[in-house]
Amino acid sequence: MKSARNVSSALVVLCGAVVLGTAAATAGQSPVVPCAQLALLQLPDTQITKAEAVAAGVVKANATDLPAHCLVQGIIEPRVGANGVKFGSGFELRLPVDWNVRFYFQGGGGTDGATIPAYGDRSAPVGITPALARGYAVVTTDAGHQDNDASFGLDEKARNDWGYHSIDVVTRVAKQIVAHHYGRKPDFSYLVGCSNGGRQGMMMSQRYPEAYDGIAAGAPIFRLSASHIASAWDLQTFTAIAPKDADGKPILSKAYSDADLKLVAGAMLATCDKSDGLEDGMITNPPACTFDPARLTCSGPKTDQCLTAEQVNGLKRFQSGPTDKAGAPLYTSWPWDPGIASANWRAWKLGTSMTPVPNAIKAGLSNNGIRHLMITPPDPTFNSMYFDFDKDPARMRPAAAFADATSTDLARYKARGGKLILYHGMSDAAISANDTVGYYEDLVRADGGLTETQKYARLFLVPGMGHCSAGSGLDSFDVLAALVAWTEAKTAPERIVAKGAFFPGRTRPLCPYPLHPRFVGIGSSEDADQFECQAARP
Repeated sequence: MKSARNVSSALVVLCGAVVLGTAAATAGQSPVVPCAQLALLQLPDTQITKAEAVAAGVVKANATDLPAHCLVQGIIEPRVGANGVKFGSGFELRLPVDWNVRFYFQGGGGTDGATIPAYGDRSAPVGITPALARGYAVVTTDAGHQDNDASFGLDEKARNDWGYHSIDVVTRVAKQIVAHHYGRKPDFSYLVGCSNGGRQGMMMSQRYPEAYDGIAAGAPIFRLSASHIASAWDLQTFTAIAPKDADGKPILSKAYSDADLKLVAGAMLATCDKSDGLEDGMITNPPACTFDPARLTCSGPKTDQCLTAEQVNGLKRFQSGPTDKAGAPLYTSWPWDPGIASANWRAWKLGTSMTPVPNAIKAGLSNNGIRHLMITPPDPTFNSMYFDFDKDPARMRPAAAFADATSTDLARYKARGGKLILYHGMSDAAISANDTVGYYEDLVRADGGLTETQKYARLFLVPGMGHCSAGSGLDSFDVLAALVAWTEAKTAPERIVAKGAFFPGRTRPLCPYPLHPRFVGIGSSEDADQFECQAARP
């Protein structure tokens, strides 16, 4: 059996090599228009503000020297909007001297607001070789605004630009510049993003299915309007049980100590770790995990070996997800995963502030996002601590029209041969992996069955990984190579091998949902080749 798996793995590697070899065979496309002359290029409603050559090795990304390339910066649809603020879709495009005839959109993060370097290294799994170093022409965008507090939401057009329009116009303009510089269009176009970048990828597959041949959407905030409701729910839940300072004000970070979260993680592992055939500090068969934190309730005074009843109820309330008074769900539930004990989970949910002013990421994002972007009309004075779960969700529904990417009608994307890889960390504290699973299951129903969906769209769940990275799992895997192999060589990803700093020397296969990795070998349990992707066992 091992030899068969090794042959299978070798074939996957070989097919990937064939794709990369094809890229190399068609690479070497040199510019036909010098870099500096791109500054003179006239495109409708577009200002090119910089076009300059960058020598090889001048910049690095992921400890990789980037090749010689042309750096182009500009702005599309510049205007003055609400309150006299300047808007426009800023972009950065990097064009390698030795081009592999491929185009790459590097997804954004948060609510964007800055044009980050177009290296093709961010908004993707940890440690990958930057797309620019692989020969891709890479573009990024600020998504229509320059701010970091979501105040752009006070301008109606800026909302739509951020939601979907900027991704479209930047893609089209960047491809025009690519064609002008090299004298030809790209053979293939890819979008890789995580978090908001994942939402952007899903948005393009739904609204603009002709733009990209392959899309990798990680931890997508595709139901942003609903996820902010969950943020407010969790903030109120954990603040309510948090110890108070001398003035009676709660300190969010103290709702659970590090020892408390470590206790919870250990109990999860004791309950669910072996369900995948191996006790290895990871839960890779979530459907088999029926963890109940009530088993940790203190029978006497609070110690590091138990939780108070309030802490137990807080965990249950968080895991179940927000509801209105009638019990109707407003979001989804959250997986039980030992990554709850990681610094990443704490950073998002609880923070580390020892004062009543929380520094949890969600506390800031939720307030800013709801105030300026999610509520219609905007309410800059809104406080998530007073979110009304019966009344306020209705105020957020209009935002779904520009922010959410929930459509399961991917018929046009599928018909043109587009490929979609979704991936999500199971200990993601920002966006529930269960929400992405729910979308994928909706997609399967819309397609008439898993077989049809897997012809063009696959979901990979990553045990232990936090929001896009970190956590207590394996967060480094080459989703771009898998996407290219599927798109160009028609080699569907039956597994994607992952590694990570949390478990040095370990590799594991990520399996297409609903399969999960199960240890079936006789060799090292740290070797991905000793695992098969099997159906989950309840």
